[in-house]
Amino acid sequence: MQENGYKPGLEGVVAAETRLSHVDGQRGELIIAGQRVEALAPQASFEAVVFLLWNGRFPTPSEEAEFVADLASRRQLPAATMQLLTAVAPQQTPPMDALRMAAATLDLDSPTDNRALATTLLARMPTIVAAYDRLRHGQQPIPPDPALGHAANYLQMLDGKRPSAARSRALETYLNTVVDHSLNASTFTARVIIATQSDMVSAIVGAIGALKGPLHGGAPGPALDMVFEIGTLDRAEPYLRQKLEAGERLMGFGHRVYKVRDPRAEVLAIAAEHLFEADGDKRLYELVKGVEKTAVSLLAEYKPGRNLQTNVEFYTALLLNGIGLETALFTPTFAIGRTAGWIAHCFEQLENGRLIRPSARYVGAYPTVNEGTISR
Repeated sequence: MQENGYKPGLEGVVAAETRLSHVDGQRGELIIAGQRVEALAPQASFEAVVFLLWNGRFPTPSEEAEFVADLASRRQLPAATMQLLTAVAPQQTPPMDALRMAAATLDLDSPTDNRALATTLLARMPTIVAAYDRLRHGQQPIPPDPALGHAANYLQMLDGKRPSAARSRALETYLNTVVDHSLNASTFTARVIIATQSDMVSAIVGAIGALKGPLHGGAPGPALDMVFEIGTLDRAEPYLRQKLEAGERLMGFGHRVYKVRDPRAEVLAIAAEHLFEADGDKRLYELVKGVEKTAVSLLAEYKPGRNLQTNVEFYTALLLNGIGLETALFTPTFAIGRTAGWIAHCFEQLENGRLIRPSARYVGAYPTVNEGTISR
């Protein structure tokens, strides 16, 4: 803590009270709306988790069916949104930039009621990502299928194939795992914007902008690239030693909050095992497990006392690759899940109704001449 109460980056400052999620970095615990992530993520549907966050309770079977149908009915993009995506695709605009631009258009044909608009925003995020991915590869977008759930529909819009149950469940588990994570940078951005009584679309676009930054959105792709470069388990130790001795970071290890193994990494590791057993190359999974074990051991040797453990990026990369997504889609897919959490925080902030307005401590110069005279 600095003098006068100044805390760089607002670290440790409690700026909100929330019922949405709790992170205990010392114990390696993530609770989402009263549920441990390791119990919630692999079992619940994504739609049920969204309902839980937005309403503070699980839906009844009829409420879940109604919400699934409502979400599915709102997936089609406005014509102007599709025109925008079509226009930027030939320039190979990065997918996160395309998502940021397109999300800003999503209220062109939407109701002003916050609940209805929120459902529309959530429904259309996968459609944006999938449509743009196909357009930038010179393919025509695939219309959403109202008969499929949120996760399965996204996969079908990407490649035109009805996804297997294993692929759909793996993606659903991932979306549930990343749906909310306390007051992170993008969530805080959304709350600041909505606290001004701006609109929901502006809050979500701002959150996407914050997530796009590499210090927040992370880099799950490089974690898997490292595994591919290693290639075989016998090369893991010399490869990782070389990186550590060169002062390089091992991607997928260490976390600003978690001082033990990230609980999300555990959930996704189990999900990846199930996926690769049912619908993938188990050899890649075994290689990743071996690299993880070697990396954790070497980090303890080279950086004693820091307890650098596996974070969510490491198994995110493996799981999303196993599902069939290319690296450029990893962060946009994260945004598809986290949008539900951003919206939930917006609802919570609107209940509070208070403007978020922190102070800054002035450290610049003061006038040294008489009042009314410019100091040069």
